[in-house]
Amino acid sequence: MSPEVIIGWDIGGAHVKVAELHGNHVVAVAQHPCALWRGLSRLEEVLDRVLLQVTARRICHAVTMSGELADLFPGRDEGVRQILGVLASRIEPDSLHVFAGRKGLLAFDSSHAGHYASIASANWLASAAFMAKTLDFAVLVDIGSTTTDIQHVAAGEVKAKGFSDYERLISGEMVYTGIVRTPIAALLKKVSFEGQRVPVMTENFATTADVYRLTRELAEHYDQWPAADGAEKTLEASARRLARMIGRDFQSAPLASWIQLAGFCRECQLREIHDALMQQFSRLDTDRKPVIVGAGVGRFLAADLCARIALEYRDFSSIIDRNRALPGAAECAPAVSVALLLAERMLR
Repeated sequence: MSPEVIIGWDIGGAHVKVAELHGNHVVAVAQHPCALWRGLSRLEEVLDRVLLQVTARRICHAVTMSGELADLFPGRDEGVRQILGVLASRIEPDSLHVFAGRKGLLAFDSSHAGHYASIASANWLASAAFMAKTLDFAVLVDIGSTTTDIQHVAAGEVKAKGFSDYERLISGEMVYTGIVRTPIAALLKKVSFEGQRVPVMTENFATTADVYRLTRELAEHYDQWPAADGAEKTLEASARRLARMIGRDFQSAPLASWIQLAGFCRECQLREIHDALMQQFSRLDTDRKPVIVGAGVGRFLAADLCARIALEYRDFSSIIDRNRALPGAAECAPAVSVALLLAERMLR
């Protein structure tokens, strides 16, 4: 008997993203903050809260993850094992399916230790695998709160060079930069300010969330983490934190100057993503231009890049359901994708 509902889960180290499917329609998505490094109880709390809201009797679950990287765990295999254990303590194992990268979806009782390396940090591949079924030639640019994934698909296949985090860092298919949690000191070494080139302090005074509050591009409902100093998230407070990065006080310059500085930081991050995208383009064996598909809370940067380099841009939500694209689906692309992959398998 087919399930009434399929729930897709993307268990990250800082967020849990959830997608709910009725049939093959995405009816709801949500992102929940989850400081996994502070203990498995954080994951248990999110699971309990989400599951209380699902009232259907016949439910199947599909899960992908990257949270095994959290330093709560001594290693990735142990992280996968413990995360799966928490899931199985809340969800009937017979209804649970685990995404294992190139091995596809596995029934929970098949997701033993021999598959842990494939399960670890495979959420990007869930999104790319779904996209490969929909678009003939495209590049996924998923810009999240912490990382950016860049992956191209062609002729129904994911053309990945790397599959582990280590391999993907080398290949440029994962760029460790995002629009919320990235420390400014990790983004650049010097900034242009008041006609000077100013070194940036290697302190965690500010993050990219401050930048995108000042540029007014960070949606409030995805601004879920405390500021670096634990203070307010207003424009003035964000500017105060950014000013500290160059040894200044907020009052020493007008707000417009700090907004301009935020714009400079934005350009540096955009340039880093652009360079990684160009690295992927250099691997293409054709002059044909791919469609760029933007996903994640920072996909506005992908849209900006496309406008600058004259490429076609599509929002990830537009390739899910052509008749009814659900707002927010693109922010939770891996959770949506793994649920849709399970729905497709069940239909077969």
